[in-house]
Amino acid sequence: MAPPATPAPADEPETIVFRPRLARLVGLGVGTFVLVAMLIAAVVLFEAFTLADSVGFAALGIAIWYFCYREATVRVTARPDRLVVRNLFTTRELEWAEVVAVSFPQGDPWAHLDLSDGDTIATMALQRADGEQGIAGARRLAGLVHERGEAAGPAA
Repeated sequence: MAPPATPAPADEPETIVFRPRLARLVGLGVGTFVLVAMLIAAVVLFEAFTLADSVGFAALGIAIWYFCYREATVRVTARPDRLVVRNLFTTRELEWAEVVAVSFPQGDPWAHLDLSDGDTIATMALQRADGEQGIAGARRLAGLVHERGEAAGPAA
């Protein structure tokens, strides 16, 4: 029998996950619909097409579902020791000290992380399509960058 988990001290930072709301709903809904439609088409139209065509229908449905799944699972995970940004095709881990600021320029679809090396990373998890929730998430992440980035930095 495993020992009971010990609770984290109250002053220890917690892990916070930022996810888009609208992209998750639309991505999973559309992806599932397209997959089911393509699988039905592969079975129903089997006699009208060749085996390769039916396999192609199924493969296309799976590919579209996977793309929609990846879109639905984008996130930013703010761990006590690092920040993990998972976008559509890439995942990047950053030390808190590497992140200088969080920006959400007017007209851009998602927030950006400004890095100490001059690079910028888009965070698809904080989307303007989510309205005030996306903007509030960017503000909260900016606060975490200020709090955890400075706390982890060298003493002045």
